[in-house]
Amino acid sequence: MLRTVLFDLDGTLLDTAPDLAAALNAVLREQGRPALPFDDIRPVVSHGTTGLLGLGFGLRPGEDEFEILRQRLLAIYAADLSSHTRLFPGMDQVLDHIEAQGMNWGVVTNKPGWLTEPLMADLGLSERAACIVSGDTTPQRKPDPEPMLHACHLAGSEAAQCLYIGDAERDIEAGRRAGMQTLVAAFGYLGRDDDILAWGADGVVDTPAGILAWVGGCTEN
Repeated sequence: MLRTVLFDLDGTLLDTAPDLAAALNAVLREQGRPALPFDDIRPVVSHGTTGLLGLGFGLRPGEDEFEILRQRLLAIYAADLSSHTRLFPGMDQVLDHIEAQGMNWGVVTNKPGWLTEPLMADLGLSERAACIVSGDTTPQRKPDPEPMLHACHLAGSEAAQCLYIGDAERDIEAGRRAGMQTLVAAFGYLGRDDDILAWGADGVVDTPAGILAWVGGCTEN
């Protein structure tokens, strides 16, 4: 019996791309570079600052200026976390359904806690979540299963009673390694080269409404 539904944050529970894209473009303009189209930025948002700076500047961790630009990007983003960030359309009904069925839900993200916690609070979600596990909550991050198992403990469920939903391969790997059921959020920030059928998830949903149907089916089994 399914008891807990866990979500990745960026690109699964929340559509954070507009605010992250704005932050990246602000840094680009500061550095005398042209802003990038939103459609180019959206697919890399789930890969955090590494993906954003790789796209915008062609930089990787350890290279000159990467950390300086990373800190500037984070500062701009932190100052304006939730101006345009919202639950994905239909996700509010998913959360309502989970709660109405007597189940609980939470978040497991690689986003650092100093960004995750105020963002969840801004959107009125902190008190509703049974757990919020950020990228620095446990020593290991996804794709390691440690944060997933910590979320189970906080939510009061066994791994086999949990469903994890994410839009990146590391999400599905982490959930599978923890012994959870997994779903790919195909409405999230997928890149052109992402072969989601090769990730080994239990299912794929194209909209949050698909989660609703899938959760309903799991609770009846």
